[in-house]
Amino acid sequence: MNVRIGNGFDVHRLVAGRPLILGGVEIDWGLGLEGHSDADVLLHALCDALLGAAGMGDIGKHFPPSDEDYRDMDSREFIRTVAKMLLDANFSVGNVDCTIIAERPRLAPYTPEMVTTIAADLGIAENCINVKATTSEGLGYCGREEGIAASVSVLIETKGGLNV
Repeated sequence: MNVRIGNGFDVHRLVAGRPLILGGVEIDWGLGLEGHSDADVLLHALCDALLGAAGMGDIGKHFPPSDEDYRDMDSREFIRTVAKMLLDANFSVGNVDCTIIAERPRLAPYTPEMVTTIAADLGIAENCINVKATTSEGLGYCGREEGIAASVSVLIETKGGLNV
């Protein structure tokens, strides 16, 4: 068994006129995140964590913002593609631990649905996924409600010693 750990981080600016999507779940809020795709910071950080653990680069390498095919794309498509890449390379996801950093809105009511969505897209049990939210106590860009950030840690493993 070959075990690897990955981490990912992403941040996007809050703007008017876009839906707020986190962990594949649309949040009822007056602002959304600016970005080339749907700007789901949680799923983008998850992609980076998984790709990093597998030694496969990062989200920008596989889904570059310069590619118009990805404009306004649902980030769940990114996660599903990354999950398939890992599966094809003989990796399985052991667990995922996610933290969203935002002053508002209150995200705890949405985290169970985020867990369900992420587990479905990765093809793993919900008890292998944890999603939590915190504030930055009014400090920095998240504290000033200029943006939302996410940090994700993952454990992946492969059998037979296959290395990518």
